[in-house]
Amino acid sequence: METRANEEAVQLLKDLLEIPSVNGTDDEGAVAEYLDAYFKNHGIESRVDRIDETHANVLAVIPGESEETDIWNGHLDTVPYGDLDKWETEPWKVTERDGKMFARGASDMKSGLAAMAFALTHLPGKPKHTIQFMGTCDEEKGGLGARRIVEENQMAASSFMLIGEPTALRPGAAQKGCLWLRLSVKGKTCHGAYPERGANAIHGLFKAAEEIKSYVEQFSHPFLGQSTAQVNWIGGGGAFNMTADCCEAVMDIRMVPGLNTSMVLERAKEAEKRLKSENPMFDCTFTVENSRRAIEIEEEHEKVRQLKELLGKRELNQESIGINFFTDASILAEQDLEQKILLFGPGKPNLAHQPNEYVETEAYLTAIEVLTEMADCR
Repeated sequence: METRANEEAVQLLKDLLEIPSVNGTDDEGAVAEYLDAYFKNHGIESRVDRIDETHANVLAVIPGESEETDIWNGHLDTVPYGDLDKWETEPWKVTERDGKMFARGASDMKSGLAAMAFALTHLPGKPKHTIQFMGTCDEEKGGLGARRIVEENQMAASSFMLIGEPTALRPGAAQKGCLWLRLSVKGKTCHGAYPERGANAIHGLFKAAEEIKSYVEQFSHPFLGQSTAQVNWIGGGGAFNMTADCCEAVMDIRMVPGLNTSMVLERAKEAEKRLKSENPMFDCTFTVENSRRAIEIEEEHEKVRQLKELLGKRELNQESIGINFFTDASILAEQDLEQKILLFGPGKPNLAHQPNEYVETEAYLTAIEVLTEMADCR
């Protein structure tokens, strides 16, 4: 890109990074409103869908040569800043140093968001397909923005979706799904000196959790590695000398393609039956707190081939990678399992949610060039 365009692109990212959009603290809708104005200033149809005082989506449409529609998506929110003592800069302000821009959200994923917005507002012609851009809120927690789009039927029918999450400029061809499974076990209390008279809910819960974990870890994927399961929150018991009659925990389960929530719940029910057969005083229930399906796209898919060609032309790494964290794609595409999803962004996955998060300016500008060509203008 020319120097002036580079400066404008960098300024766009700086502006987005300095609009506070910490999930659960700030008004994420402020980012939606900024992008809405940005699109309109470039003659693109756009609107803000305000959900509540702190949440809003932005949706824009770039008409193509055909009515066939591609979806481009990025999220507006960031995670909290974390321990400020571990930051060398102020995370709410952009610091430029050594060819990098430091700020919360620089990698995850305002650089991908800005790259998409800049590319779509500076296309050299009409894209081959109509492109619907969707900037979604609350991705870092419950996916409120993506759910809103699905429930309100705001997304055009599409067979392909591009997500601007951090992939270090490599094709993101697979993504783990996520299941937050709450386990609630009730047992029977008794004096700690006579445990045989009761049913220890803590021990029972861990038996069920270990069985679920062993099952989940049997599934693996060439890009994503092994499915994982761990207890990340737990509470239970009453006193040091009393057998615990209740225990509750939440398992964080990350699923590769081939494993889904229904399969895990079926194994959980089997674990419950085994637990009750060992001691009928146990009662065990399971609640799904969050469910995001795994996704993948074939290496021979035309969009993957196109992206690899564009990367190869720039002598960049064309090898596909997998993403272990979930994205809004799992929600947006949950009703259309045939929709193909590709992830591509300038941020680095290992910098997401970390102190001293940054994006390399050159990588950001390269992403804009690649995205512009991905639009396949005529």
